[in-house]
Amino acid sequence: MSRLIAGEFHKLVTTRLWLWLLLAAMAITALYASLQIAFSDDPDTWTPPLSTPDGQQTLFAVAASAARPLVAVLAAIGITGEYRHRTATTTFLATPRRGRVIVAKLVAYGLVGVGYALACTTVVTAIAVPCLAADGIDLSLADNGLPAAIARDIIAVTLYALIGVGLGALLREQAATVVGLLVYLYVVEPIVTNIPALNGWTRYLPGPAGNALTGITLTNQEFLQPWQGGLVLTAYCLAIAAAGTRLTSRRAIT
Repeated sequence: MSRLIAGEFHKLVTTRLWLWLLLAAMAITALYASLQIAFSDDPDTWTPPLSTPDGQQTLFAVAASAARPLVAVLAAIGITGEYRHRTATTTFLATPRRGRVIVAKLVAYGLVGVGYALACTTVVTAIAVPCLAADGIDLSLADNGLPAAIARDIIAVTLYALIGVGLGALLREQAATVVGLLVYLYVVEPIVTNIPALNGWTRYLPGPAGNALTGITLTNQEFLQPWQGGLVLTAYCLAIAAAGTRLTSRRAIT
């Protein structure tokens, strides 16, 4: 299994897509963090004051919210690319037990998700510490529940990476998978979750569940408890990954 995982990392670094998506995630994180800090004193802002634990946890949760969609796209491309470039036949001939290949991809891209989350968390720290210090707010990564919040951020990004692998294994078609992910995460979910009348069930969608897990607090939207969001997001992850693994093992490669 370790050789399969190493092989997945080798495939990943043969292109620079992982780097461009990482830089994009870090840039979006920097933008989100900067905007939250800039408008933190606005009475109409949707986030808690940055002097409070909830405000600081929400600030760091933006790292996860920026990294989650992009790492899911990267993971989906990692498996759909096998079919697009017709390397799936070679891959599965070398490893006839196809489930092992999917598991190796899940592990590899799960670790990539950890790396993305840590990189984006570093960006938030680099921006937040000097900016908050200028406003007289002492930000310590060891206080105000930030260690647990950052750990939950990492878990959320990792789960999205696993969802990306599972969804790619289910659909196999790269364009459909990537476009579907982007449209759903950046268009459909933001629209339906901002309709107050639907909040009773939209909180169980992957995005709001991920927000709940990371501890985001917004005045205009209610989320589940972090542990509940974690369970819901994990359930999505396990269901999609299991379905993708099962279908990959049963259906024809081409």
